[in-house]
Amino acid sequence: MKDLNKKLTIVIILVLSSLLVVASPVLAAFDIEAESAILMEAETGQVLFTKNVTEELPPASITKIMTLLLAMEAIDSGQMNLDDTVIASEFASSMGGSQIYLAPKEKMKVETLLESIAIASANDACVALGEHIAGSYQNFIKMMNERASELGLKDTNFINSTGLPTDDGAHYSSARDIAIMSRELINKHPKVLDWTSIWIDKIRNGEFTLYNTNDLINYYPGADGLKTGWTDKAGYCLAATAKRDGMRLISVVMKTDSEEARMEESAKLLNYGFSRFDLKKVVKQGEDVGKIEVKEGEELEVKVETAEDLKLVLKSNAEDLEREIELEKEVTAPIEKGEIVGKLIIKQADKELGSVDLAAAENVKRADLLTRLWRMIRDFILGFFK
Repeated sequence: MKDLNKKLTIVIILVLSSLLVVASPVLAAFDIEAESAILMEAETGQVLFTKNVTEELPPASITKIMTLLLAMEAIDSGQMNLDDTVIASEFASSMGGSQIYLAPKEKMKVETLLESIAIASANDACVALGEHIAGSYQNFIKMMNERASELGLKDTNFINSTGLPTDDGAHYSSARDIAIMSRELINKHPKVLDWTSIWIDKIRNGEFTLYNTNDLINYYPGADGLKTGWTDKAGYCLAATAKRDGMRLISVVMKTDSEEARMEESAKLLNYGFSRFDLKKVVKQGEDVGKIEVKEGEELEVKVETAEDLKLVLKSNAEDLEREIELEKEVTAPIEKGEIVGKLIIKQADKELGSVDLAAAENVKRADLLTRLWRMIRDFILGFFK
């Protein structure tokens, strides 16, 4: 009955927060009751809301996002596969907190360990998998910090793979960094969402039940991940993700006061994004943007087109987008089709929102010596009349 009341409370909170965001025509400045928070659109990486976004805080089990990322990258590289068997070490089996109670030398498939981490936040599974990937636990922590550096995470330092509390405060991350690693994980390895969206699962031939620690996937439309966290120092944290109408958002809240609060504040963030912003394709690949001059070419001009699509997250009533073409100072033959010759910049109220490369739409050969000489003479003579 207590769990049912708790879940009903969360449902009511989520519904009310949704109504407040969607129905109110005029709102006070939007804010979140969390120490730190961020809202990011997953495909473009555009940031839609921040609060104390670079503050270094204990991330608790949200740490496991990096563990999952390294594991999925090891699978992609061929280093391991989902059917590989992992043998739990004494150290892995000694982990406290959330766990699947691995016994020393117990054998378990990689996929089962990944499910246990993604669904139930199992610390022992996290350590066993890290040792399997890196050969030793310390090597895996080194890999975590190296990958953090590669991703440009400036406010993160890992000293374990679980997020279990440390006395010296040396294990930390920020809402910004967590959003970046979350984006890398779900964009490059969407398979993870198959696990993080599972509410209840069973392992060990049905003898052990995994319960998802993220209640949001049960109640919030489109929610399918990603990772909760809690310790006394970290408070209640959640890196959440949801997808609606082709747009995926990532929200991170850190150091909220309760399980209900981390769900409510995450829902508020996601509601804010889905109600106020749209993901729009503002440039299509292959758009004709005119011609530019080519020096020393058989043809004196070349058609230019956009090299790729450009999507931007815009406010739902966004208008007055401006296009500005910026070309290389001098384009000289020979030119090959597809060669980048400049960029198309999208602006709104003089603020740059994004850009896309411009490419030559055709080949242009260099003119022969006689043609180039004749043009020089012609331009010299015409110069007198100007």
